Amino acid sequence: MAALEAERVAALGKQGTITQLLKTMGQMSPEQRQAEGPRIHGLRERVTTAIADRKAALEAAALERKLATETLDMTLPAEPRLQGSVHPVSQVMDELAEIFADLGFSVATGPEIEDDWHNFTALNIPESHPARAMHDTFYFPDEDGAERKMLLRTHTSPVQIRTMVTQKPPIYIIAPGRTYRSDSDATHTPMFHQVEGLVIDRGIHMGHLKWTLETFLKAFFERDDIVLRLRPSYFPFTEPGAEVDVGFSIEKGKRVIGGSEGWMEVLGSGMVHPKVIAACGLDPDEWQGFAFGCGIDRLAMLKYGMDDLRAFFDGDLRWLKHYGFSALDVPTLSGGVGA
Repeated sequence: MAALEAERVAALGKQGTITQLLKTMGQMSPEQRQAEGPRIHGLRERVTTAIADRKAALEAAALERKLATETLDMTLPAEPRLQGSVHPVSQVMDELAEIFADLGFSVATGPEIEDDWHNFTALNIPESHPARAMHDTFYFPDEDGAERKMLLRTHTSPVQIRTMVTQKPPIYIIAPGRTYRSDSDATHTPMFHQVEGLVIDRGIHMGHLKWTLETFLKAFFERDDIVLRLRPSYFPFTEPGAEVDVGFSIEKGKRVIGGSEGWMEVLGSGMVHPKVIAACGLDPDEWQGFAFGCGIDRLAMLKYGMDDLRAFFDGDLRWLKHYGFSALDVPTLSGGVGA
């Protein structure tokens, strides 16, 4: 190929022999150009074609040699080509489903547009409760067929109600999904994600609740030094109710879950109020249960070191590229949910 290129330059380059012949045509008389022009142009075309044909032949010969000497193992797996990332919220939802599946829980879902009864009344939330105010809740102008107000659900608790109404106990479910509240700052957004858990069975007590939360948090944060503190708190749908704090420690100047250097509130919980059980058509003297709920976005922030809730919904691909997860990383307890 190098020798062929040298011949091309010698014949057709700026100082090439054929190029020089073309230049001499400017010094010829019209009669000479008429006689010699076709011969010179024909010569250039024949040389150009010959060089192109020879180049094609040399390239084909080189390819044949390469194919004859190189081998390709078609049984080797292809290198993965990443075409996107799993959002941290989706990753955490998968982790939660994996953890609670091992504890015997199933995943339940429900509509994001709810009616007043499922979202408030059945949960023992009175008319005077602040959550029913227009400035706290996204109401729709229309009502349903039973003249109940329609709204974007403010929590995933309506899924608990729908499950208790349609499914016979015992019930062991988690309800992850989107929720909506009229609130926006560095730690609150109008739309966010929440997961709630519900257990309805015979003989259920606070000990079962505490053990479930400890087991869940140890698996999720992948630490055995998880310490919980339950503080009495009021929720209309639980009796008694408790805020759950988890111990944290300072490692390399950062606050991480685990240890007991300080306390951080992570979720709310309690025993399901007898009025809620009765509202779903169950006998509270026969069936007892506990419930808990926390923000999925907040869990992701605590586990993966994110500091602004609003970034979850900005749609910034740079953020997602930094914090996103490979679609091939399926969370399993045996393989490590945070791998």
